[in-house]
Amino acid sequence: MLDLAAQLHQWIEEGREFAVATVVSVGGSAPRGPGAALAVDREGTVIGSVSGGCVEGAVYDLCQEALGTGESIRERFGYSDEDAFAVGLTCGGTIDMLITPVVGESPARTAVASAVSAAAEGRPAALARVVRGPAELLGRALLVRSDGTSEGGLGGHPDLDRTAAQEARALLEAGRTGTVDVSADGSHCPGGLTLLVESNVPPPRMIVFGAVDFASALARAGKFLGYHVTVCDARPVFTTRDRFPDADEVVVDWPHRYLRRTATDARTVLCVLTHDAKFDVPLLKVALRMPVAFVGAMGSRRTHEDRNRRLRSEGVTERELARLRSPIGLDLGARTPEETALSITAEIVAARRGGTGVPLTGSDTPIHHETGEGGRPAVA
Repeated sequence: MLDLAAQLHQWIEEGREFAVATVVSVGGSAPRGPGAALAVDREGTVIGSVSGGCVEGAVYDLCQEALGTGESIRERFGYSDEDAFAVGLTCGGTIDMLITPVVGESPARTAVASAVSAAAEGRPAALARVVRGPAELLGRALLVRSDGTSEGGLGGHPDLDRTAAQEARALLEAGRTGTVDVSADGSHCPGGLTLLVESNVPPPRMIVFGAVDFASALARAGKFLGYHVTVCDARPVFTTRDRFPDADEVVVDWPHRYLRRTATDARTVLCVLTHDAKFDVPLLKVALRMPVAFVGAMGSRRTHEDRNRRLRSEGVTERELARLRSPIGLDLGARTPEETALSITAEIVAARRGGTGVPLTGSDTPIHHETGEGGRPAVA
């Protein structure tokens, strides 16, 4: 639901009542992951998507039903062997959905309103909702902030909110969206309740080193994928805002020095496009020892071998070198900066989602890979 935060925040500010359908879990070849949402207001306006088109009509009707009754609904959609064109997923997957009315004085409204406000303003927050359990608790919501404060409540046992807040904060710190099973009395043992926790965290970072024409195209592609993009180079004549209008930040500094002082995390991707040893070697010596998601470097096969030799001489171990994706990108036959940016971002997505990079045509590999990661880049 938090992927619709900006629009839902506006609806709440305008006093609109609406119902929101959220993907709780998926199985098989379902097109959208947990947290994906579709919302419908009293006037029938629709925003968002939960299935890429497979079940949107039926979900719309369920949202209208929830608005009419004021009660949350749990529904499962799956493939129908009897009629592949009936309501269901003809791709063969299943989607579990929660439809929550956000109306009047509904129990979820306060927490939902605060959650979408935080997400719209870019503040970290996690929203925990009961998606399996007693009917009177279904859809109840608890907002948990990064400082540990909370708002709203799940009802039920007095210890349930405390346990939910602990679980939600752990997922928030990891930047993940997912489900948690707990007991109705608030104990951590799996029991009669399932909570969906949606985390909103700042977008992951893409740091592009090297103020070259490929970097401009990669900045555009990175923004399209939801990254906060920084372009860094030590040469001020090339490292200008005019040359990189799509980047969130343009930094003039020695790459290795900037990398040491800037904030990174386990979602950060580092793309080294300079293919110049005086920049690459000190930078990669730092980068390959950091707990980031992806480190890639541009260059020919000869440049790659020479760079590895220099890195070894600087004390970089074979285990650290194994983290380096070089030459960066998938084999698409790319030539132009835009094609190269596509090649690089394709490898980043494959690394993040567990993809192989091989054509799906003629392949028996899964279309959707189970990587243990939920929600956005993010934005996620």
